Amino acid sequence: MTVLTLGADPAMRPDALVARANPVAKLTVALLVSLTLLLTVDVVTAGVALVLEVAVLPWCGLSPRGLLRRGWIVLAGAVPAGLVTTWLGVDSGEVLLALGPVTVTQGSLLAGCAIALRILSVGLPGVVLLATTDPTDLADALAQVARLPHRFVLAALAAMRLFALMGTEWESLGAARRARGIGGDGVVGRTRTAAGQVLALLVLVIRRGTRLAMAMEARGFGAPGTRTWARVSTLRRSDAGVVLGGVVIVTVATVAGMLAGTWHLALT
Repeated sequence: MTVLTLGADPAMRPDALVARANPVAKLTVALLVSLTLLLTVDVVTAGVALVLEVAVLPWCGLSPRGLLRRGWIVLAGAVPAGLVTTWLGVDSGEVLLALGPVTVTQGSLLAGCAIALRILSVGLPGVVLLATTDPTDLADALAQVARLPHRFVLAALAAMRLFALMGTEWESLGAARRARGIGGDGVVGRTRTAAGQVLALLVLVIRRGTRLAMAMEARGFGAPGTRTWARVSTLRRSDAGVVLGGVVIVTVATVAGMLAGTWHLALT
């Protein structure tokens, strides 16, 4: 089973500009892109942002194969969302396809493309952030640079570590069930088996999270007062360049949408 995992990719170049940037800088770029594209739903702004993001991928140090392995879930969400919007969106303009009560018009097609492109352009920076950032480095940056409470940071770090193990646990549960002869044939049987395995995984995750929380409390992770950190996390000049690159991406995309006349505030 393929899952969206965290941590460094074996095929990744750790010396790339974005890969070695401070996690807070990469998180800032992801938030900038997300907030900008959430303000509008148009194909030009989202399309230009996606093109610029793809253009800077060589500086991220992530191979195309690694990007696909990590970001397939974003693609899997963008394509159905675009298709549903195309088929069921508000009709406007010339009718391109009519199948009974369902019609595809120029307006619904553009809306579907805009939704798909926006999901891809919002998701891509997040995929790069997760793929090029070690969870411990992210926690150090959030606590020391972003000044977030250490209880929240350490809890988030533990959750990310456990999240990365869910794929392995799922495979182990499946192997154990097959060894015991548990599982049905056909669509109904496989659905029932999957539902039971999901419940077992949920129980396992809750138990492991409870034991981890107790262990962390016993070791003083929740103690009040000033906390020390084993590794120092600071911002460098190159991090400012990464943030500036994100500002350029959202600015160019927004200006392109306005010049094309497709940009409009989604909240109105």
